[in-house]
Amino acid sequence: MYDVAIIGAGITGCSIAYELGKYQVNAVVIEKENDVSVGTTKANSAIIHGGYDPKPGTKMAKYNIKGNQYTKELCEKLDVPFKQIGALVVAFSEEEKKTIEELKERGKINGVPDMEIWDQEKLRKEEPNVSEKALAALYSPNVGIVSPWELAIALAEVSVQNGVEYKLNTEVTGIEKTEEGYQIETNQGTVEAKYICNAAGVFADKVNEMVNEKTFEITPNKGEYYLLDKSQGNLVNHVIFQCPNENGKGVLVAPTVHGNLIVGPDSQPTSGNDVSTTRQGLDFVRNTALKSVPGINFRESIRNFAGVRARTKEHDFQIYEDKKNKGFINIGGMESPGLSSAAAVALDIVKMLGESGLELEAKKEIVDERKIARFRGLSHEDRAKLVAENPAYGKIICRCETVTEGEIINAIHRPIPAVSIDAVKRRCNAGMGRCQGGFCGPRVQEIIARELNIPLEDVPQDRKGTDIITGETKDGGAR
Repeated sequence: MYDVAIIGAGITGCSIAYELGKYQVNAVVIEKENDVSVGTTKANSAIIHGGYDPKPGTKMAKYNIKGNQYTKELCEKLDVPFKQIGALVVAFSEEEKKTIEELKERGKINGVPDMEIWDQEKLRKEEPNVSEKALAALYSPNVGIVSPWELAIALAEVSVQNGVEYKLNTEVTGIEKTEEGYQIETNQGTVEAKYICNAAGVFADKVNEMVNEKTFEITPNKGEYYLLDKSQGNLVNHVIFQCPNENGKGVLVAPTVHGNLIVGPDSQPTSGNDVSTTRQGLDFVRNTALKSVPGINFRESIRNFAGVRARTKEHDFQIYEDKKNKGFINIGGMESPGLSSAAAVALDIVKMLGESGLELEAKKEIVDERKIARFRGLSHEDRAKLVAENPAYGKIICRCETVTEGEIINAIHRPIPAVSIDAVKRRCNAGMGRCQGGFCGPRVQEIIARELNIPLEDVPQDRKGTDIITGETKDGGAR
């Protein structure tokens, strides 16, 4: 019998696990994939939003503001890439100039600090590659960029060190209320818990309906992106937004923490598992982005991808303890600014669990920080010291990102092991560069197989079932 079961290991579930790990609580995270951060968390704009966009009085506004600051603190403690570069919402007409004035006033109500309206001259000075047709922009300096999957992994790893258990490859198929709490049926057997935190992302409404009537509905919404090579990474200095509309914050252009340029997303209804990209969607993203930054060279695109938002008709987070099922807490509808808000949401979820009866006794000692050796960013002296301690750090496997065998081995043996090529990629950037794993992918696959002592063909690209090797091309003679 666990005290708390968290369903879903995205940024929200991992944030809750991290906070619960600080207490004498027996907690488990149940995740249907073979790694954490495999869903929406790994496929979004990677922005820590300022808080001027959500409507005042909403949960989005409340948690975005609190989460903005707390996320920065967590990234510093947990050695997660983060840069506070600020954002610009660009206006191309007199009507849009009114919109950015309204956003500024909304931001003031929400508590966003130090916002300014830049005129055309100031905008051109700070962002010379932004379109000359831009008339003005709202500047919000507290906006940051982050590596969202690295943040989720860091939170998960520290929570494991603090005693939280993770059950991966475990899909919830049913939930039954019991006298002591809940019986959770999965494809790996039964899990019992006194409390449940439903952080199942785009499937949170379906998990809720396992114990309850429909109280909210998620309409998955897909957004497609371009990731451009580092040659385009310095094209803009801030996150460049267009004025928001009924479909959300619109197409953005932004640097990434790893030095690339990200462009997107569009907005289109989809199913929960559909992360395909389309010619129509990518053309829309491209043409819309060129309105903001005409000089983007899309020939430098190294990857297209799509992510799915957990959108509800209320366009607000669904965070509450179910009235009919004590101890069952929903955390649904975590669309943007879900990444920015997750850390702050987790703090309140712990409070809600305590108010519901969970005994929260703080641990005397916890792991609350970590440090990752990133060979590429080290000085020559520190590189030499690291190689002397472990020669595997002297062998470069990923040439694009200068990732060593030592870093890959470390990723495989961390508290939540990397068992796929993309899981290694999320932990140490191997395969993140211009060739997208074309050179290092097979070598990473070999290292995983060797370190985990499994057949080469059992190493997937990402999720379970994304097989790379499906059989021999020749099995006894030429064909």
